[in-house]
Amino acid sequence: MDKNPIFSLIKTECGRAKYEMLASKKGIFNRIRLYWFILFAAIEDWNLKADD
Repeated sequence: MDKNPIFSLIKTECGRAKYEMLASKKGIFNRIRLYWFILFAAIEDWNLKADD
């Protein structure tokens, strides 16, 4: 995968795949869902170490 700056917050492979899927969708509600996902994924992955 490309080195995306958001991946410093989202550290799991499944989280990164979900981010890519949500980021590809257009529309206001999809953007809100994307930001909601980023918030909670960053909180959940806070103590994990990145494998990059």
